[in-house]
Amino acid sequence: MSIRSRFRLRNIAAVTALVAAATMIIVLPQSSAAQPGSAPPPITWGECTEADLAPIPQPDRARFTCGSQVVPLDHERPEHGTINIALMRRAASKPYAKIGSLFINPGGPGGPGFHFAWIAEQFLQPEVLDRFDVIGFDPRGVGRSTPLRCFATQEDSDAVRGRMAQLPITDAEERSTVDATRDFGRFCERFAGPLIEHMSTEAVARDLDLLRAGVGDRRLNYVGLSYGTLLGATYANMFPDKARAMLLDGNVDPTLRTLDGLEYDRQRTNGFEIALDAMLTRCDQAGPACAFSDGDPRARYDEIRRHLRDVGPITIPGHTVDLGLFVSGSAGALYRSADLAGFAKKLKALRDAIQPAERRVPLTAADVADLARFARLGQLDTHPDTPYSGDDSGSAVNCTDKPFNHRPQELPRIADTWDRQMPRFGRYLAWNDPRACSAWPLRDPDAYRGPWNRRTPNPVMLVGSYYDPATQYDFSKRMASQLGNAFLVSMDAFGHTAVGTSGCLDKIATRYLVDLRAPGSGTVCHPNTQPFPGS
Repeated sequence: MSIRSRFRLRNIAAVTALVAAATMIIVLPQSSAAQPGSAPPPITWGECTEADLAPIPQPDRARFTCGSQVVPLDHERPEHGTINIALMRRAASKPYAKIGSLFINPGGPGGPGFHFAWIAEQFLQPEVLDRFDVIGFDPRGVGRSTPLRCFATQEDSDAVRGRMAQLPITDAEERSTVDATRDFGRFCERFAGPLIEHMSTEAVARDLDLLRAGVGDRRLNYVGLSYGTLLGATYANMFPDKARAMLLDGNVDPTLRTLDGLEYDRQRTNGFEIALDAMLTRCDQAGPACAFSDGDPRARYDEIRRHLRDVGPITIPGHTVDLGLFVSGSAGALYRSADLAGFAKKLKALRDAIQPAERRVPLTAADVADLARFARLGQLDTHPDTPYSGDDSGSAVNCTDKPFNHRPQELPRIADTWDRQMPRFGRYLAWNDPRACSAWPLRDPDAYRGPWNRRTPNPVMLVGSYYDPATQYDFSKRMASQLGNAFLVSMDAFGHTAVGTSGCLDKIATRYLVDLRAPGSGTVCHPNTQPFPGS
């Protein structure tokens, strides 16, 4: 009996309670939020929970406080209720010299940013930490903030997602995935509640402006990574006079993303093709420093892919590498330059596994586990449990912001076309956002779609890496040309986002955030380490 035909709900009482609780969370007394036209109340900071502080060394914990801000569910109709935004703050190390607060969005969309208050120490320089309170927050629909959930129970989520093939190849896999995608949309329509209609980046930008006012800053200081660059660009154009310093790393093309979702995702997919080809070329040039350099790395990579597609999975006792794991693991490995040397070793082991006569590097369980770890990079990991405690905010934001006009039954044709154009990643990524958004319950959602050329008082700092897989370098160049006042620092580097990986870039970012200084045009930085050390 299929979910589509009976829309199975294992526990009606639990579902009813969940929906009621969601309504109670959203509809709060209006007095607890700012009235239209008035300033929001200051954010009240208090102690963080032990669980929130657990990753932070004991001597540093006194620097951190936590809070929440109430914001309108619908900024245009604030009388319709409110939701909560959860925040964590790391106090400036030198409060007597504090410039203001620095908000961080790590991307996704749907990526929780709460803990970036302390993760920021990994990519921001001490002088920045001295001069700013660093604030991480979970955007609306995400994590500790009022979450957007399409399911009531984990069992329902598992049953729907379990029918979605990671990389549909056969007609049966495609039919099952398309049917499950329709069911996912139906679940979201029934159970996500009123929040589903207010998940645009425009709404998040309005939240961010209230957070800025809630900490008492006249102008916003902001670091946005990946999708966070769209949030930054949206804020800069909606509130240009309220922006002080905005550092955007790993940029999207805001015009294309918000006007043609399918073409944006097709071009985004090509970024993975560009990055993989560059990695394999660099491996060939590195010689013995790259474990996969024996022979032609590009030809051997494609040999592995064809074997998995045409012959079948590669198996060792207790473990299997199929085409889906191989492609998703390849995509994930490209996110971090530091993973590329290890990824090359996995490729060597896989190649030797399909050529027993040439076998010199055995494929191990650890190799398979690493491929699975690579596959998880760049994907949300919300650790759902029964009852369903994950959130579906990533799809909600993407399917609101990015217009997709195709229907689920068209996905196999789109995947076939992309597979011909981009044989390494086309089919895999065609079944990503184009799949989820093809059955999203909202049609013609309201979202900010420009203009993008409003001029901010200070230039926006953009960072683009030549071999960024998820936001290809051309996107950063387009962002620079579309914004009214921006400069681009280019990174001759692999990996998705670059702040914290280059002394050159970190110096520029520090001077920009602290003193609003911009380097000369055409600045190019290099990473501290190369993907194949010793080459």
